[in-house]
Order: sequence, then C-alpha cells, then structure tokens
Amino acid sequence: MEKKLSNTTKKKLILLQTNEITECYIYSNIAKTVKDSENKAVLLKIAEEEKNHSKVWSEITGVTVKPKKIKIFYYTFLAKILGYTFALKLMENGEDSASDFYKGIVDEVPEAEKIAEDGKRHENELLNMLDEERLQYVGSMVLGLSDALVELTGTLAGLTFALQNNRLVALSGLITGISATLSMTSSEYLSARSDGHPNPLKSSLYTGVVYLFTVICLVLPYLLLPAKAFVPALAILIAIVVIIILGFTYYISVAKDLPFGKRFFEMAGISISVAAVSFGIGLLVKHFLGIDI
Repeated sequence: MEKKLSNTTKKKLILLQTNEITECYIYSNIAKTVKDSENKAVLLKIAEEEKNHSKVWSEITGVTVKPKKIKIFYYTFLAKILGYTFALKLMENGEDSASDFYKGIVDEVPEAEKIAEDGKRHENELLNMLDEERLQYVGSMVLGLSDALVELTGTLAGLTFALQNNRLVALSGLITGISATLSMTSSEYLSARSDGHPNPLKSSLYTGVVYLFTVICLVLPYLLLPAKAFVPALAILIAIVVIIILGFTYYISVAKDLPFGKRFFEMAGISISVAAVSFGIGLLVKHFLGIDI
C-alpha cells in the first residue's frame, strides 16, 4: 500500500528502487560468469534480495520502475574485462550514501532499517567472497608492471637523447624489453617455486604478460611517430607511464581496498625520477663519447 511521503523522500526512494532492481540484474548477470558454486550462490542470493527490496519500495511509492540497461551493461562488461571483484566493489563503493539515507528516514519509513541492514550484510558477504584468481596473483602483476616501468622507462629515456632517432630507440627498446620479459618470467618462476608457491608457472606468466604489455605500450610512440620526433615521443612516453600507473593503482586500490594516493605518487615518482636520471645519462654519454647519429 502506498504511504504518504514527503516529495523529497519519495523521489529519493524511487531512485533507490530503480537502483535495487538494476543491481538485481547486475548480480544475476555476473553470477552466470562465476565458476565457483559458493560464490555463484552468494551472488544469486543477493540478486534475489535486491529484487525484493525493489518490490518493497514499489509498494511504498506506488511507482513501477525499469532497470537502467546502460548501468547493467557497464558493470557486466566491466566484470568480464577486469574481473567481478573490481566491478562489484566499484559498484558497492556507491552504497554508503544510500545506507546513510535509509538511516535518516527510518522514522518515516520503518522498512528502511532492514534494507539498510541487508545492504551492510551484502557488503560483508561480498568481502568474504571476492577472491578471484587474478587477485591472488597481484604480487606477480605488480612485479611485472613496476619492473617494466622503471627499467624500460629509464632505458628509453636514456636512448632517446643518446640516439635521437625513434626507429633506433624503438628497435633497442623492443630487444631490451622482450629480453627482459623472458628474464623476468623465468626469474619469477624460479622465485615462486623456491617459495613453495602452489602454481609457479601461472605466477610467472602473470608477471611476463604484464611486463610485455607494458613494453609494447612504452615503445609504441617511438614506432608511430616520425624518426626525428624523439622529443614528442619522450613526452608521450611519460604520459603513458602516468596513465598506466594511474589505471593499475586505481584497479588494485578498488579490488583490494588499498589507499590510492600514496601508492600512485610513490610509483609514479620512482618511474619519472628514473626516466629523468637516465635522460641525463643519455646526454652525457652522447657528449663524452662523441656519438653523432
């Protein structure tokens, strides 16, 4: 039965009602892609409860709403690309404001108290559930990314002004990067094996794939720009470094509930500092060895 509500409360409840039914579809869609039977059951249970919440609000507001198809597509797609842990935690990060609102209208709408409690329980269930394979190998991915950024950024920056030719820099960078990828992959395998890791091969592959991806991204400006446009290539290189660090740090901070700012500035500071030092070394080598290409 529809209750007499203030206009502000009713409008907010309709938005929350829409959000509940939308998230019902998101949880259901993601559950279809989850292999672990227990995790799948948790997601389906939450989806059903979100659907029931929407029905409760529908009875109170007297309004029938439709789910947001774009939001459903976005989070379903995000889960497929970056993993359901990241997608669901990103979605849950927006639940705090709804929880605060529920607490504020308990006197006007008593049903809000239980729904707020359900929301908190959902958050705890997700925290206990979310343990994707890719997040078990975060250490391996961080190793590959940080090593590639620091080593290759420094190498390319140094070669940029030592060689002053994008094609030569790209050639040198690819040879160095691919060799380093193989070296890092084998080193991670031996390290993981000696540490008693349950799957050293998979750990080394995560390191190698991330390393190789970073190599390709960093060398790309030198391949695409004209041979003599080495200064713009270096500028784009630094921009790519910052973007990669920004994206990866954000992903890890959301998926693993870690602070973003400190990790980002630390990683970016190290990579750019190494690039600056290597840039200077490249100039000195060119000058003192009398290299003129």
